[in-house]
Amino acid sequence: MSWGGPEFVIWIVAISSGAWLFNNWIRARHGYALEDEWGGKTERAGHSETRELRTENEELREQLAHFSDRVKVLERIVTDKGLTVAAQIEALRDPTEQENRK
Repeated sequence: MSWGGPEFVIWIVAISSGAWLFNNWIRARHGYALEDEWGGKTERAGHSETRELRTENEELREQLAHFSDRVKVLERIVTDKGLTVAAQIEALRDPTEQENRK
């Protein structure tokens, strides 16, 4: 193989094309945007749906944490003795409302 011959050019093109294919295969496997022949990026199909699902999942986790706290309070109310529960409920009421009742 001579350095100036057509075989060398063919080998360079083949190696470059193989490296580009390998690069895109790795990127697709790990979920990155793919690169086309001119250097532009192409998002994977359904990639925006994945983002929407992640956002919705975060919102649902926040709601679940909120409701979990509420259930803990309700469990405490149900399992505590009646006298302490009434006192705690009265303590939680708005102080201005208590002044208006007096």
